Amino acid sequence: MNFSEVFKLSSLLCKFSPDGKYLASCVQYRLVVRDVNTLQILQLYTCLDQIQHIEWSADSLFILCAMYKRGLVQVWSLEQPEWHCKIDEGSAGLVASCWSPDGRHILNTTEFHLRITVWSLCTKSVSYIKYPKACLQGITFTRDGRYMALAERRDCKDYVSIFVCSDWQLLRHFDTDTQDLTGIEWAPNGCVLAVWDTCLEYKILLYSLDGRLLSTYSAYEWSLGIKSVAWSPSSQFLAVGSYDGKVRILNHVTWKMITEFGHPAAINDPKIVVYKEAEKSPQLGLGCLSFPPPRAGAGPLPSSESKYEIASVPVSLQTLKPVTDRANPKIGIGMLAFSPDSYFLATRNDNIPNAVWVWDIQKLRLFAVLEQLSPVRAFQWDPQQPRLAICTGGSRLYLWSPAGCMSVQVPGEVLSLCWHLSGDSMALLSKDHFCLCFLETEAVVGTACRQLGGHT
Repeated sequence: MNFSEVFKLSSLLCKFSPDGKYLASCVQYRLVVRDVNTLQILQLYTCLDQIQHIEWSADSLFILCAMYKRGLVQVWSLEQPEWHCKIDEGSAGLVASCWSPDGRHILNTTEFHLRITVWSLCTKSVSYIKYPKACLQGITFTRDGRYMALAERRDCKDYVSIFVCSDWQLLRHFDTDTQDLTGIEWAPNGCVLAVWDTCLEYKILLYSLDGRLLSTYSAYEWSLGIKSVAWSPSSQFLAVGSYDGKVRILNHVTWKMITEFGHPAAINDPKIVVYKEAEKSPQLGLGCLSFPPPRAGAGPLPSSESKYEIASVPVSLQTLKPVTDRANPKIGIGMLAFSPDSYFLATRNDNIPNAVWVWDIQKLRLFAVLEQLSPVRAFQWDPQQPRLAICTGGSRLYLWSPAGCMSVQVPGEVLSLCWHLSGDSMALLSKDHFCLCFLETEAVVGTACRQLGGHT
């Protein structure tokens, strides 16, 4: 495993282009576009204010920079660096900005969610969509880019509108049986739309493309409900994480629950492999790994490295006592993600913050648990294979695969990460720096197997 030099970064704004050729990063009001292979700067753009959001167009030809405080969006072209576009929402303000799937329209959401403005880069025309709902996930596009679903709120009721992205014509409009709709998401195949209610009421609804209600699911009543939702890439399963610390898996045939995964603090099953991170003394012979010197003002690097040990059952995981009399208590399933082949599901129970649970979806059972020394901040699957990268905010990167897992010392703290689409590298992001991590697949898996002997 090798690392690039460390580059400056602001606000964790660093993204690979969809075609995998470029890497965009922000340093205050500057946008830097690099070649992924050489990391040479290809373009350097200067915006009118500090950048708060960036997003690539689907064809990787344009990139937008949003400056919410100024109500501005600037768009830059990689093919024609001298061309640029500025969109000013004026007194209406700006709270969100995103591309349409065709990469030629920009959707801006104004302050107080009064409307969404659709700007065309080709014709310079402007369209308006009224009544967008202020919720965590109120806009979703189908994978093929043909349709957009939008959550709306009007006359104290929730609605969903489905638009055709080619001409922004309204295809369907229907009300949803929700008290306070929180999120919507298309299945990867674009055939089913999942709609879920506020955390105060456990309810998830499944709609067809033409607006028919296919099914409604509610696991229980009179308690905090849904906290996270994820579709499997195959569209066969819908994972619903709840405040009761369980993940329920719905199937795509009957939309009924086929199993539920609990997250107890004590693990007694000897068939489950539990990896516990442990400190270890520095070993000699690692001089071949050259790391840049720590930057000025950075926190001290740990004096010791860490490794994984296989714990013998029973195992008690470190728990966090939640403050239940405050909003958004740290309980329940706050993170969940399927592997790209839909074989595995990774989850985190927020009141057991140091642990990542990996579930075998084929056999519907717990496969492995990784307990870290610090709370897990983020994890993300390799786009090409079942390999999970985990970070805890420290100067270590953790990798898991069915063959085993490993801990790697990295330059600086890692607050977030993102994989390159090839799975050969990833960007490791800290508060004001980032670097690329280059993986040698055989070496990584081989090292993990030698460290832990693997498991099946």
